[in-house]
Amino acid sequence: MVGTTTLPGWRGVWLRPSGVIGGALLVLQIIAMLFAPWITHYSPTAADPVISLEPPTWNHLFGTDEFGMDVFARIIYATRIDLLIAVVAVVPSLFVGIPLGVLIGFYRGPLPNLAMRLFDFIQSFPVFVLGMALVSVLGQGIWNVALVLAVLFIPMFARVLRAEVLSLREHPFIGAARCSGATDFDIMFRHILPNAMTPALVQVSIAIGMAILLTAGLSFIGAGVRMPTPEWGLMVATGAQQMILGVWWVTLFPGGAIVLSVLSFGLLGNAVQARAIRDPDGQRR
Repeated sequence: MVGTTTLPGWRGVWLRPSGVIGGALLVLQIIAMLFAPWITHYSPTAADPVISLEPPTWNHLFGTDEFGMDVFARIIYATRIDLLIAVVAVVPSLFVGIPLGVLIGFYRGPLPNLAMRLFDFIQSFPVFVLGMALVSVLGQGIWNVALVLAVLFIPMFARVLRAEVLSLREHPFIGAARCSGATDFDIMFRHILPNAMTPALVQVSIAIGMAILLTAGLSFIGAGVRMPTPEWGLMVATGAQQMILGVWWVTLFPGGAIVLSVLSFGLLGNAVQARAIRDPDGQRR
C-alpha cells in the first residue's frame, strides 16, 4: 500500500470524556435549534414594555430584557443564528482553504509564495478591525457576517494544510507513488490529503468556536447582527448597559450560552486530536 489514512475512528472520539461532554453539549444545541418553538412558547422578538427588565420567574425563566422580550426564548432561538453563521462561515472556508493549502504546500515557486504573502496580509489585521471594515462595506446581516468570517478563516485552514503537506511530501510513500506512475493530482489528493486531514478536523471545531465568539464580538460592538434578531453577543451588549443597575440576568445567561457553545466544540476538537495520535491498537505513534 502506498499511503495510509490517519483519520481518527469516530467511535474512539465519542468514548473519550471530552468527546462525551462536548457531544452532549452539542446535542443540546441541536435540540434547541430544531425544537425551539416547542421548548418555549414566547416569541424571541415580541416586545412588551410592561414587563421590561423583569427578573427570572416561573413565567420568564431567565427574566426579560429592557424591551420586555423573554431572555430564555431569545437564547434558544439565538442558537439557530449563531450556529448557522458559524457553519456557513467555516464550511466554505474549509473547502477553499484545504485545496489551496495542499497546492501551495506541494508546489514551490512564486505563486505559492504570493499566496502566503496574501494570507500574511489578511491575518496581519486585527480581527475586529478587519471584520468591521468588511461589514461596513457589505452591510450588516447574518449572511454578510458569515461571509466576513469565511474570508478570515480561509488562510487559517490553508496554513494548517500547507504545514502538513510540507512534512508529508518528502516521505518514502510519496516516492513510491511517483514510481508507480501517479500524477501530481493523485499524489496530492489521494495520498497526501487523507494523511493531512486530522489537523484540519481539529481546526474545524476550533474555527466554529472562534466563529461563535467573533459573531458575538461583532454584534457586541454594533458591527454584526442587528436588533431585534436574537443573537447571543447582541443580547450581552444590550444587557451590559444594565449591569450597573443590578440587572444581571440579561447579560449572564446569553454569556453563559456562548461559553457552553464554544466549550462544546473545543472539547470535541480535543477528543479528535487525542484519538488521532493513537494507533488502532492504542499505542502512541
